[in-house]
Amino acid sequence: MRRSSTLPPLQALRAFEAVGRLLSFRKAGEELLITQSAVSHHIHELEAVLGCRLFIRKARSIELTAEGAAYHGRIGAGFQLIAEATAELRAALGHGAVRLSVLPSFAANWLVRRLPAFQRLRPDIKVEIIPTLDLTDLARGEADLAIRYGAGPWPGVQAHLLVQEALAPVISPSLLAGGARLREPGDLLAFPLLFAKRAAEWQVWAQSAGVDLAAARIVQLTDYNVVLQAALSGQGVAMGRGRLIEDHLASGRLVRPLDHQVRSAQMAYWLVTPTGRQPNAPQRALAAWLERELGGA
Repeated sequence: MRRSSTLPPLQALRAFEAVGRLLSFRKAGEELLITQSAVSHHIHELEAVLGCRLFIRKARSIELTAEGAAYHGRIGAGFQLIAEATAELRAALGHGAVRLSVLPSFAANWLVRRLPAFQRLRPDIKVEIIPTLDLTDLARGEADLAIRYGAGPWPGVQAHLLVQEALAPVISPSLLAGGARLREPGDLLAFPLLFAKRAAEWQVWAQSAGVDLAAARIVQLTDYNVVLQAALSGQGVAMGRGRLIEDHLASGRLVRPLDHQVRSAQMAYWLVTPTGRQPNAPQRALAAWLERELGGA
C-alpha cells in the first residue's frame, strides 16, 4: 500500500503524541506497550521525516521545542477526533457491551458481588469492568461510563451524583483484644492511622469529630484495597467507606468502635459520562441499575 507523501508513519505519530503529553519516553513506552528504545526510534524517525527537532533532551527530563509544541497541539487534537468518532460509532451501534471504569477497591469490595444480579436482569448486556487508579479519559473512548469517588466535578465529563459515602473509623478486633482503649475520637491517636493516597477522608472525619491529626502516627499506603488489608491484619485503624466494608463488618473481621459517622459531598460516588455524548440503551440500563443499587446500599 502506497503511503501519502504528507502523512508521517502512524506509529511514530502515536509515540510522539504520548511522549509530548507525558514528557517521558519511559512512560510513553509503558502506555503504548513498547520499549523505551522503540519509542526513541519512532521519535527519531518522525524528526527525520519532518526535518526538525521535536524535543530538547536534558539530563533528567525532556521538553518540546517550539516546533514540537505547535505540532503536538495539532496532532493531539487529531487523535482526539479519532477517539471521539470511534466512541460515538461504538455507542451508536449499541452492541450490548458496556465498558465501566471504576476504582479497584470499588470493584473488589462492592461491584463484583452485585454484578451477577444485573446480569440476571439483563443477560443481553455484557459488562466489561475496567479497574484502574488512573482517571479514565472517556472522551478518548477509554470507557463508556465511569464511577468516580471524590468531590467532583471533573473537566470534560458530565458527573451525576449517586450517593455520599458514610465515613467512620474501623479496626480489627485483634487490636482491641489486649484491652486497648478506643471509646472516644481522641483515643485514635494511640493507634497507627492507615491513609490511602488521599488524606481527605481522615481530614473530613477528624474535623467533624474534633480530633487534631497533627500528632497522629500515619501509615501512608497506595490504594484503599491495601488500606483494608492492612486494617484486617491489625496494622492500624482505617477510615471505613460504608459501602466497601459491609462484608467485613458483617463477618466481624472489622468493627466500628466509635459511633461518630460523617457524610460529605467531598466523599461521594458519581456516575460520569462523556460531555456531549448521550449514553446508548445498554449504558442507560447499567447506569440506572447502579444508581438504584448504590442509593439503596
